[in-house]
Amino acid sequence: MKILIKNANLISMDNKRPQIEEKMDILIEDTKIKKIDKNMKEDVEKVIDATGKVVMPGFVNTHSHVPMSIFRETVDGYITQDWLEQKIWPMEDKLTSEDIYDASMLSCIEMIKTGTTTINDMYFMTDDIIKAAIDSGVRMQTTRTLMDLTGDGNTRIQELEEIIKEYTNKAETISFNIGIHGFYTTNAPYVEKCVQLAKKYNLPIHIHFCENAKEKEDIKSAYNVKSPVELIKCYFKGMHVILAHSVKLTKEEIEELANENVYVSHCPVSNLKLGCGIAKVIDMQEEGITVSLGTDGQGSGSNLDLFETMKFTALLQKGIEENPKNLSAYEVLKMATIDGAKTLGLEEQIGSIEEEKKADLIMINLNEVIQKPINNIFAQIVYNVKGTNVEMTMVNGKILMENRKLSFTNENEVYKKCNEIIKRIN
Repeated sequence: MKILIKNANLISMDNKRPQIEEKMDILIEDTKIKKIDKNMKEDVEKVIDATGKVVMPGFVNTHSHVPMSIFRETVDGYITQDWLEQKIWPMEDKLTSEDIYDASMLSCIEMIKTGTTTINDMYFMTDDIIKAAIDSGVRMQTTRTLMDLTGDGNTRIQELEEIIKEYTNKAETISFNIGIHGFYTTNAPYVEKCVQLAKKYNLPIHIHFCENAKEKEDIKSAYNVKSPVELIKCYFKGMHVILAHSVKLTKEEIEELANENVYVSHCPVSNLKLGCGIAKVIDMQEEGITVSLGTDGQGSGSNLDLFETMKFTALLQKGIEENPKNLSAYEVLKMATIDGAKTLGLEEQIGSIEEEKKADLIMINLNEVIQKPINNIFAQIVYNVKGTNVEMTMVNGKILMENRKLSFTNENEVYKKCNEIIKRIN
């Protein structure tokens, strides 16, 4: 199908183009962006009038637990480990395959309605999560969570390998990484098995890392190391590694990590809510580490709205460093788009609006009082725009939402099913 977007205010995130271009046309053919120009006249099936609106790449959420939509606002007053062990894990034990699908569909709807087109997931019953992603149309990188607390670690590895074999080359919007829950929920021999699986399929590693002080001390004790960074250097040398959180890293540890092929997913809302602290994003970036944005699951992150995450990211780094020059709005937009794509190893496909890249993009309507006047469009998007300002969401050339209306499901039915799930398992 050919779609032509007309007269857009284009924020392409392509460093070869101006940061913003007015009255631009974008031609989409099937799954790809074919041409970007002015005053295009093409024979197409659909024309979208973007006059006065912003078109930009869809956001890339680099750390989440997609079915945890049903656990929204269950964490208040808990520390991380207590919340997991006392609250979440007992409820998760009651979830069925159908529950996982419905909870995942709720998250997919939330993504689409708030401008996220790609998400990195770590959970279980992965097959049902993938089905929800395919049915909704979102792009997803995923894994079956790998841990070995109860002696079932090898079964988890087998499950993940079967899913990789089933879906690789089957659905182009689905990709994989090897999701190790954390060093504190595994042991050295098990980590080595996970690494071998990653090498076998040439996939990134995705791991929770130094999220809070207790985790860091537990790792040091269990592995008899001075710093958890030693484990990254020992087990993951030369591998593409996605580190979720990385809150409790010293400047010296960040300097060491900069010599490895690591990418950090910064989840400020979840880290604040769980009382973990604030990651040293500026130090990471100054050392050349790519930092992207994640929401974590809605249980601790509240929602999947990356507009909110961008605002928290910018404000926190300015505040804790007492430097308003830290993290310009455009830099934060990079974290949410092209740097997210780099984190997932997908920068050749997504993260910017470029010819021959996948057509993953959003259109934002700024016609409301809180957006007037617009003095700096990038700051406006980071500090004032909400997910509800997203008017159109497209993934892989397919329109998933237009004029705030979804094209693939009855969202009220999904809401009803998820309400019933949480009543049953709580």
